[in-house]
Amino acid sequence: MAVTTDPDWLRTLRRDLHQRPEPAWCEFYTTARIVEEIERIGVDQLYVGPDAIDTDARLGVPSDDELAEWYDRALDAGADEDVLEQLEGGYTGAIAVLERGEGPTVALRIDIDGLPRAESDAPDHEPAAEGFRSKNEGAMHACGHDAHAAMGLGVLQAVKDSDFRGTFKLVCQPAEERIGGGKAIAESGHLDDVDTLIAVHIGLDHPTGEVVAGVDGFLAVAHFEARFAGEPAHAGGHPNRGRNAVQAMATAVQNLYAIPRHEDGATRINAGRVGGGTASNIIPEDAFIDAEVRGETTELMEYVREKAHQVVESAAEMHGCTVETETGGEAPSAESDEAVVERVLAAAEQTDGVDSILRRDDLGGSEDATYLMRRVQEHGGDAGYVGIGTDHPGGHHTATFDVDERSLDIGVEVLGRAVLSALDE
Repeated sequence: MAVTTDPDWLRTLRRDLHQRPEPAWCEFYTTARIVEEIERIGVDQLYVGPDAIDTDARLGVPSDDELAEWYDRALDAGADEDVLEQLEGGYTGAIAVLERGEGPTVALRIDIDGLPRAESDAPDHEPAAEGFRSKNEGAMHACGHDAHAAMGLGVLQAVKDSDFRGTFKLVCQPAEERIGGGKAIAESGHLDDVDTLIAVHIGLDHPTGEVVAGVDGFLAVAHFEARFAGEPAHAGGHPNRGRNAVQAMATAVQNLYAIPRHEDGATRINAGRVGGGTASNIIPEDAFIDAEVRGETTELMEYVREKAHQVVESAAEMHGCTVETETGGEAPSAESDEAVVERVLAAAEQTDGVDSILRRDDLGGSEDATYLMRRVQEHGGDAGYVGIGTDHPGGHHTATFDVDERSLDIGVEVLGRAVLSALDE
């Protein structure tokens, strides 16, 4: 069972996407470019934007102004206007379907969004040196989702060219970095007939040539924003008349980190972004915390989230302020099924360029592919998460992150073999 695709096409596609990173729910150019390639390959069904997701289940959607800004950028970059019209309002993503009669239904999930961070322009950073550094200043593919998209389309081409029986779905999911798109895909109904789901990530601190057949250890995660409201006053003349929102925020931050750990497993909390106030001589009337909680299980995450809400409410009350808490993206925990692990192990053993195979490894972080995995598992299917190693000079989410493009070919062959193995049943 040979699985091949054009390596030059993979690299060109990945580099094009790398130059146009877009944050969660703003993947207008990215979706349009993926749709262009899907239509070139030729599929039986193509669901774009609102037809690919449950539009009411989107999490962490940015403001209308931010969506409009990124829409205009995609238009200026030459994205297909007809596709863009379907995506307007932040309804991004796509699902491609190949159908060849009776047989299993197998899905491959890739994520497509970038990160809101600047990319290095150092001369030893290969995207800068080779001319494919981000053109969207302040945004970057710092986690390899450009490579995921290229590999996914490579697998779609390979499956299309094979003699498979059954149904193959390529799921191009938006908004992973904000833990915002997995739920919208999972609740769309497109996964309810899936017998086998494979999700993939490149890197994860594994070198080029190493494959992790089953990634586990996903921490359930939830984001939240707390906004404190107080009363302004002149800090010199009438300090007693104010109600200091920054004091409430600072009290909350300190006490968030004091939430007790739990006997049942690992928990995490982080106040990642805080701020407030207007001037040094004004008692601050507003302040905010953007935070996240994690747990080894969904129940442990919910334990920390409940405690966190108690902390922010108590801190606001202590300083005579009020607080409003808004939930952002969230995702449950999940485990890779042994059936998928076995398929990927067998595929990796047959793939040139693979010189190290790990049966399982822990992620140690969070991923909203878990929504998709659990949806398939709850409907009687198997799901797994695969790691394709790559040499990356900077860590994930850093300004110097990049991928070894040899990993693209390895990823397509491993994933393609695993998908075709599942379809052969």
